Amino acid sequence: MKKGMSVLIVMLFVFTALLSACGGNASGGDNGKKVINVALWDENVRDTLDKSIKIFNEKHPNVQVKVTYTPWADYWTKLRTSLAGNSGPDVYWMNGPNFHSYASSGLIKDLSPLIEQSGLDTSVYTEALVDMYTYQGKLHGLPYFQDSIGLYYNKELFDNAGLSFPDDTWTWETVEENAAKLTDKTNGIYGYIAPIDNQIGYYNFIAQAGGFVISDDKKSSGFNTPEALSAFKWEQGLIDKGYSPNAQQQLETKSRQLFGSGKAAMFPGISVNSPELHKLLGDKLGVAVLPAGKQKASIVHGLSWAINGKTKVEQESWELLQILSGKEGQELLADSGFSMPAYKGTEGGWLKSIPSLDLQVFVDSLEFAVPYPVSQKTAEWQDAEVKEIQAAFLGKKTFEEALKNAGEQMDAILATETK
Repeated sequence: MKKGMSVLIVMLFVFTALLSACGGNASGGDNGKKVINVALWDENVRDTLDKSIKIFNEKHPNVQVKVTYTPWADYWTKLRTSLAGNSGPDVYWMNGPNFHSYASSGLIKDLSPLIEQSGLDTSVYTEALVDMYTYQGKLHGLPYFQDSIGLYYNKELFDNAGLSFPDDTWTWETVEENAAKLTDKTNGIYGYIAPIDNQIGYYNFIAQAGGFVISDDKKSSGFNTPEALSAFKWEQGLIDKGYSPNAQQQLETKSRQLFGSGKAAMFPGISVNSPELHKLLGDKLGVAVLPAGKQKASIVHGLSWAINGKTKVEQESWELLQILSGKEGQELLADSGFSMPAYKGTEGGWLKSIPSLDLQVFVDSLEFAVPYPVSQKTAEWQDAEVKEIQAAFLGKKTFEEALKNAGEQMDAILATETK
């Protein structure tokens, strides 16, 4: 009898321990406090996050926040596995490409009831980000930080050529005219880098040509359109004329490295690249708004904080999100210089993080922001997209053929998504 009772007690102990190890439990912290488990991948934001948590704990002393940093390479596999097994974090970082897949699987909590209950004004966030993290008309992620695309340039190379720096009046034609004058084949310097990358390259150019990558209703691709073709023809023209490194060169050496080593005068890049490029070029680095095609456009992406769809500390997690993505947390993020905050008007500290660089350019670009294109199966159609477009850039097929294939494959994948 005693032996049976002992086994039962051990089993109960193990079962309880397993439960307490699962994320989303209302207790399990020090001194029986409620616990919020938080997951993200970038330790560069650790100091900012710690300060935000301190603010939260001043208001919620009986809640313990446990943070786990998982490297990007393992983050998504670990996150999906743990959430599917009901042991995932209560609060975690979410990005655009993965959002619809997680939201459609019920792994992310619909925040609209909490927003309504607290009276939160979501208009304080960049509209493109709110749209990105909205699923079936409901906001599922509270924006944290964002990035837009600008035109970085090397002031020294412009000065040596006797040319004026780029400004907001520039167009595709201006780029080509100046790239021709800045290209120095003898010294291996290119006037411009026409990226074969989507986020810093052709997604922007398609939008600038008046086209789209994915329709607003997420049902059709915009690759097989005249607007998309014109964007790629413009890029390829710069490569063919020798003003830009070709696709093979860009695959061998990252375009950011080429520009940072002084081998190119202009480079479209993400706002978050600013610290790295400034470290490489110092005060020689300048930045301007992306030159326009038929219209201005800059792809905007950013991360949001999401709440586990099965969390047992829903209200506490929501209170934490309001600190992290609220004015206080966003000002702390800006002051760290880590990235441009998503909350309008809190970017002051970030703007001062590199005094010699006009980071206001990236804030101004939000006026003509285009959301990074996403859907439920982004990873699948992007894989098809990249293979086709890369083949065209490498000269293995025409852009007409590549875009037709990419569009058809994307449409087929979109047709299998649950709406």
